[in-house]
Amino acid sequence: MKAKILCFCALSIFFQNCTQTQKASSAEDSSASEFYTADDFKSVEKYDTHVHINAYDTAFINLAKEDNFKLLAVNVNPSSYPTVEDQENVALQMIKTYPERVAYATTFTVKDWGTDKWLPQTLAYLKGSFEKGAIGVKIWKNIGMELRDKNGKFVMVNDPRIDPVLDFIEKSNVTLVGHLGEPKNAWLPVDQMTVSGDKSYFSKHPEYHMYLHPEYPSYEDQVNARDNMLEKHPNIRFVGVHLGSLEWDVDELAKRLDKFPNMAVDMAERICHLQYQTVKSRQKVYDFMVKYQDRLIYATDNWVAKGSDPAEYKKRIHERRLSDWRYFVTDDDMNVPDFEEKLKGLKLPKEVIDKIYRSNAEKWFPGI
Repeated sequence: MKAKILCFCALSIFFQNCTQTQKASSAEDSSASEFYTADDFKSVEKYDTHVHINAYDTAFINLAKEDNFKLLAVNVNPSSYPTVEDQENVALQMIKTYPERVAYATTFTVKDWGTDKWLPQTLAYLKGSFEKGAIGVKIWKNIGMELRDKNGKFVMVNDPRIDPVLDFIEKSNVTLVGHLGEPKNAWLPVDQMTVSGDKSYFSKHPEYHMYLHPEYPSYEDQVNARDNMLEKHPNIRFVGVHLGSLEWDVDELAKRLDKFPNMAVDMAERICHLQYQTVKSRQKVYDFMVKYQDRLIYATDNWVAKGSDPAEYKKRIHERRLSDWRYFVTDDDMNVPDFEEKLKGLKLPKEVIDKIYRSNAEKWFPGI
């Protein structure tokens, strides 16, 4: 009898241990499934909603395919770029060849601004772009930083003469994509800027280095004009590129996202600013990313033009994409090229990553 009791007890302990082991294993599996790893990079479908395709370049698209990205080609009108018509034609050629890989956002110029021609020309061009499939309209920093009226006064984005264009975009259910102003670093001396990318850019482009142009609208003027534009057009679907030119402080960006429910932001060329804040305030950045997970869109500002070297840009783009992914999905100690300090990755939950890299693009850019 004692032997039977001992045997029963032994079996009970065995099965109890097995059950506990299974529960522990199940908990570990569940925990592991809540996060991606660095190795998941290519297996996850992703969007990059801010690239510039200024030449028909299949290598650029093939790299996106290899890295499992779909692209939004954004037209824009700096003087160094092809004409907006040429950019649109390239985008349409790419879409014809890669319909499941590429979409595009059109733009408009300020040619003939101040004349009776500008508004009807602009509306007609946008109407034609929408009929061709454009899912967004880029409004660029030349409004606020270059364009002046006949009296020499800077034209800001909240100028009433722009309202009919914004009304048409809203009525057409197309997303307004805004690069308005510059990072706050642009108003600082180069040696006081926080990240090397800004130091390099503004050293090469002194026309946009606002520290050198104190007579131009201030940083606050740019942000306030954008905010006022959104107050006047509360129903327009707006994506502020480059973290909405509020890249320097997630608290400031949060204030705008709270105030403007139809505003989202992309991260193009500004992830380094999130990383810079992560060095000193990792938890604050993490909490921001989680709280506003429905309003943040992954993007890079990568570009390709005639004469671009595929070997060079493929290496550069791929490595930056991998670094961004590692920052968001792991808690690894990392070094990034934009500053010397080491940082720890955010290790955001899968749900947040899926929104940042995929579903937010689909939400904020219908038709992408």
